[in-house]
Amino acid sequence: MTPYPWAMRASLATLVVFILAALAEIAGCFAFWAWLRNGVSAWWLVPGVASLIAFAWLLTMLPSEHAGRAYAAYGGIYIAASLLWLWGAEGQRPDGWDVTGAAIAVAGAMVILFAPRTS
Repeated sequence: MTPYPWAMRASLATLVVFILAALAEIAGCFAFWAWLRNGVSAWWLVPGVASLIAFAWLLTMLPSEHAGRAYAAYGGIYIAASLLWLWGAEGQRPDGWDVTGAAIAVAGAMVILFAPRTS
């Protein structure tokens, strides 16, 4: 057990926010993609816009004093989540290069988010 139980809760809460934000952003962007590229009804934009609003709100929940740092850390998670969307929603399995790139991006996100800071 960690000597800082709050740290585990904070990390889990951060992970949940990242996952929800990624799902909201990808779903919102996919609604526009589907409308413009796949010819679905413009009504897809209504939940798409709502999803993008939820995404923006969720990013404000991240434990960072500065928006830019929160966005940078989220970027790595977004890359990994996008590849999961590619596989799950679009049926295209990520290749080894995709997985390697996502792993590097997630590692970078964790460094940005959890590095000890003096200020």
